[in-house]
Amino acid sequence: MVNKIPEELIEKIRTESDIVDVIGEYIQLTKRGRNWFGLCPFHNENTPSFSVSEDKQIFHCFGCGAGGNVITFVMDIENISFPEAVSKLGKRLGIHVDIQNQSMDNRLRRYSQKEENMLNAHQFVAEYYHHLLMNTEDGEIALNYLLKRGFTKEDIESYGIGYSLPAWDSVAVLLERKGFSLDEMAECGLIIQRESDHTYYDRFRGRIMFPICDEFGKVIGFSGRLLEAKESEPKYLNSPESPIFRKSEVLFNLDKARAPIRKKRQAILMEGFMDVLAAKKAGIDNAVATMGTSLTKEHITRLRRLVQNVVICYDGDHAGWEAAKRAAELLYNEQMDVEVVVLPDQLDPDEYIRKYGPESFVQMVEKPHTYMSFMMLYARRNKNFQFENDVLQYIQEVLEQLVGRASPVERDLYIKELAEETKVSVEAIYAQFRKLDADFAKNYKRAEQKNTVVSQEIHPKNLNATERAERLLLSHMLFDMEVVNNILRSEEPQPFVHDEYIAVFVRLIGFYEEHGMPDYQRFLEILDDAELRRIVMEAALVDRDPDFKDAEIEDCLKQLKKHRIKLEIEKLMHDSKEAERMHEHKKALELVQRIVELKRTLSAI
Repeated sequence: MVNKIPEELIEKIRTESDIVDVIGEYIQLTKRGRNWFGLCPFHNENTPSFSVSEDKQIFHCFGCGAGGNVITFVMDIENISFPEAVSKLGKRLGIHVDIQNQSMDNRLRRYSQKEENMLNAHQFVAEYYHHLLMNTEDGEIALNYLLKRGFTKEDIESYGIGYSLPAWDSVAVLLERKGFSLDEMAECGLIIQRESDHTYYDRFRGRIMFPICDEFGKVIGFSGRLLEAKESEPKYLNSPESPIFRKSEVLFNLDKARAPIRKKRQAILMEGFMDVLAAKKAGIDNAVATMGTSLTKEHITRLRRLVQNVVICYDGDHAGWEAAKRAAELLYNEQMDVEVVVLPDQLDPDEYIRKYGPESFVQMVEKPHTYMSFMMLYARRNKNFQFENDVLQYIQEVLEQLVGRASPVERDLYIKELAEETKVSVEAIYAQFRKLDADFAKNYKRAEQKNTVVSQEIHPKNLNATERAERLLLSHMLFDMEVVNNILRSEEPQPFVHDEYIAVFVRLIGFYEEHGMPDYQRFLEILDDAELRRIVMEAALVDRDPDFKDAEIEDCLKQLKKHRIKLEIEKLMHDSKEAERMHEHKKALELVQRIVELKRTLSAI
């Protein structure tokens, strides 16, 4: 038998979990007036439209309509069920919530069953690898290697590092015994199917295993490192793309670095997960890394929700410089504050720490180059100022970075620096800058006009009279149970016309039967669909006039009745034409008479 979480415990956890603190762990919030604002985590946007009310303990996005309370936020942001969200918030407060016997109905899940299987398998395999490393003779060599490289047992435990046996099919056999579908396990990259005989073998063999987690700590992949280099095999082997592992979206260590990033108001962006682990050993806990791919728009979206300032710390070789420039420009174009650490001697962060020590590395990270300073360093590479073409190219590249971006003070500062470096007069450089600036302004205006057209095309449509009536009527229902009871006793016990509102209404009736009193926040929590929660939240925020409640409700019901009659008239007109086409003249006449009656009714409302 399933035991429900006691209502008083749900209420306690909800009221003691401050919504600003909880949401602030996921996105960067700034106070404006009485509310807090940030970039919505449920859709991409450049201007914050996501509002959190400290007084009401609710959130609402004016862009996409998402809304709810602290429990539904955790449900939506982490893609978990209601019991899991309550348990997670309870743990945050030091309150244990037993959900072992809770029914995990698939309707409450945000993952498909196949994705759930893949996530469960990854967690199981991660624990298996970790056990092999820490508790078996097979893992001793790998464990000693890690300890010699400076990893502590606490580091290994914290990151769940493990070891995969050199055997061909130990994981495949284990997964099959546990009842996992081997086809699904091959699809998510834990095992591989042989083409010759369609049997399965392990993807990772004889490697130190580093779990890759999503931003909420769920294991979604692995990176395996060989203990000894082999010509026939790559030093590092990563999980392939799968339904649960998309490299363009994953930032390694974001689950652990989220809190330090918010506290320090800064994220350190690195190229590889080993650099992040090395930085952690050096005492830097706000570092994240892409997983074998360039920085993407999705990566930036995740960072922007948390922080404004990003420090790039890539390898010091040619490829690292190029990658750092691309990443810096992407971040800068998204209005982020960008700084760049330039490592010497073509070293990567891990190598630098081993060569110069953790203290030196921390000092490098704490004194990064500004965006423009790095861009000038980049432009100056491989140029000889004794050659006129190199001087002209350098000036052009730096000015292109200044145009449309720098403030007047920055512009003066860098143009003077350019003049000193190149021995070209400030006046000549300014003349070149003004030409570039004029071209930029012309192109920017053209692009802005184009964007205006696009934004008008995607602008949310205004609600029509019927939609406004549905929203206002639902609003009254959410705050007054008697409104629902009166409608159920009326001639039209189902007043809504759109399917989503009908679905909400049916669930609201059930909610009142069980709880016996209005509580829209608790009602939000029982809804298993984010779209239905959006409708409820928007209705809850509608301005109602308590002094004219009855009049408002009557107006809403009239408008909805008119809409239903109009729909019926349209259907009857279609049926009438069809009857005439089939020479069913008597039926057509009856339909026309019915249409006339309905039109009279409509005009009388």
